[in-house]
Order: sequence, then C-alpha cells, then structure tokens
Amino acid sequence: KQSELVGLARTTNLDEVNSAYSAGALSNRNLIINGAMQVAQRGTSFTGVTTDGYRLDRFKVNVNYGAYTITQAADGPSGFGSSYKIEVTTSGAPPAASINLVSQSIEGQNLQQLAKGTASAQSITVSFWVKSNKTGTYILEFDDDPNARNINAAYTVDVSGTWEYKTITFVGDTSGAIVSDNSIGARLIWWLGAGTNYTSGTLDTSWGATVNTNRAVGNVNLADTIGNTWQITGVQLEVGDTATPFEHRSYGQELALCQRYYRDLCTGVTNVSLTNATYYNTTSCYGIINLPVTMRATPTLATSSPAHFRVYSNQANAVPSSVSLTGSSDPQSLEIFMLTSARGAGDAAFFRTDSASASLQLDAEL
Repeated sequence: KQSELVGLARTTNLDEVNSAYSAGALSNRNLIINGAMQVAQRGTSFTGVTTDGYRLDRFKVNVNYGAYTITQAADGPSGFGSSYKIEVTTSGAPPAASINLVSQSIEGQNLQQLAKGTASAQSITVSFWVKSNKTGTYILEFDDDPNARNINAAYTVDVSGTWEYKTITFVGDTSGAIVSDNSIGARLIWWLGAGTNYTSGTLDTSWGATVNTNRAVGNVNLADTIGNTWQITGVQLEVGDTATPFEHRSYGQELALCQRYYRDLCTGVTNVSLTNATYYNTTSCYGIINLPVTMRATPTLATSSPAHFRVYSNQANAVPSSVSLTGSSDPQSLEIFMLTSARGAGDAAFFRTDSASASLQLDAEL
C-alpha cells in the first residue's frame, strides 16, 4: 500500500512538471544567451556611449542620439546578481530617422523548433525583469529581419525604480521560414526611443511585412532627461504560450555560449604566453591557437599595438611590427602571423604579452 501511494505521488509530481514545461525539455529552454547578464568579457562599465556595439556579451546597443553609460550593475531582483544598466548622460530628442534600442540576434539553426513559416508554427514567450525611473510604455519586438517580417507588443514600466516582471507571448508565424544555418534567424529588440520614421504609424501587434513607421509606436524617449535609467535581467525566450521559471545556467556554461561569438584572448595582462611559434623565414613567424569553443564563424582579430607583444626565440626576443590572423584560420583554430626582425628560419619561438595594455579579441558576432 505504501509503495503504491509513493508511486502515485511520483506520477502526480511528474504530471505537474510536464504541465508546467509542456513545450519540451526541462533544460535548454532559453533561446537567449547571457540572459542573467553574468558575462562581460569586454568590460563592466562603458561611458560616453554614442555608437552601436556590444557591451555585455550578446546584447547589442544602438545609439543614434544622446549618450549612455552602460554597466554590468550588481543589482537585480531576487535570484539575480547582475543586470544590464543604461543611464542617460547626454539627453536629446530623437531625429526622425534615429533609433535607440537594445537587442540580441539569434542564429537561425537555433530557432528551428519554432516551425516558423509552416502550418505548425509555434507561439513563443518572452519573460524578463525590468527596472526604470522612466515610467510609461515601451515596445518589445520580435524581428525576422531576413524575411522582413516582425511582430511587436507594448509593455509598461508602472512604478519608478522598482523591479517588475514582464511576460509577452507572440503567436506563431506561418509565413517566412527561418533558414537553418549560422546566420541571423531573428532578433529580440527592446526599444528605448525612436524618431517619427519609426513611431508615426500603428503598432504592428500581428505578424506581417515590416513597416518601419509601425515598429516603435508609443515608446517613451528614455533619453529625454539626463540621469534616466533602464535595466533588464532574467531574459528568457522559449517555445510555447507560458513563461516558465528562468533557466539558470552556471557561469561556465554561459561563458562558453558567449565565447562562440566573442572571445577575449588577453586583456590587461603582461608576461603571459599565448602560443608556441616557428619562424618560417627570417622575418615571418607563425603560431597556432586551438580554441576550446568553436566560434560561430572564422573570427576577426582586434589587437592593441604590436609594441605590447614580444616574440621570444632561441637567439633573442623581438617586438613584432604586426600581428594578424592568416587565411588558414577557421572557427576552431587560429594561425597567428607575427612579422618581426631577422631571425633564423626554423627557429622555435613563443609569442607573449609584454605590457598591461596588451589585448587580443576575437569577434564572430552576428
């Protein structure tokens, strides 16, 4: 009798779990990377932001007017230690063709479970925590940019300076199949302000061809006052019409997911060896760096001054005049080329940092 009751209780619990997570697996539900804002390879604070780009990993900001300070803030609702915080440092009214927004782009091959473009198209639900001193209406957009289709929804910040939980469900789209490869499949966009080119129409709350004038209708202008702030964390995008509890991943898991798109090989460290190398001829030295995480595509390399590095060989050491990737690099393995002063062909060497200003970053962002 007792074993039967235990078995019944277990069955009931599993039924409840299955009901709560009816869209699929208990893990790998969240299609957003770094939704808890844990990873900040590029840095944790950026001042005077007036240009587009990534700051915290996987979240891109577009700034067409005004200026921001962007930080990985040690502030969040219960269960979250970090958030993505924007503070207005230069105010302004939006020119007609301007946009201010935060977005994350998602690879098409990671969105195939949406069955978009078929009769079985699935609804998707976005959930997140938001905090702002600027109350009012904001717009969230799911943008199928490759097919020029989108859908939008309004949410409100009701109370100034208070964390609020928001959930938005977008119905499935039976048009515009998402390509199954490593290119952009869709973008999730949080609008923070826009000019009349994006606000003068009627908000697109149903799937359809993208019309710019209908994308950010009714959105507040966060940049209207110096000191305005906007923060988000706990961002989750999942299949289905119900928001489930946030899928917390370990920092190591989240970092590895982020390193598919961006990897900091070294920043602010001196006397750190990066790779062994060999002189091909008297001035050309090559080294191989194998990446522990396969990147989305062959990355581009951004470096600080070559003077921040040094090539050591059995004869002497030399400051390279250039550091670059060769055409033999791929998403898994990098071939580093260093042009140096004369050494012996076939000499063994190693490549290392020589200054706290040294930096090497790999970029394969969407």
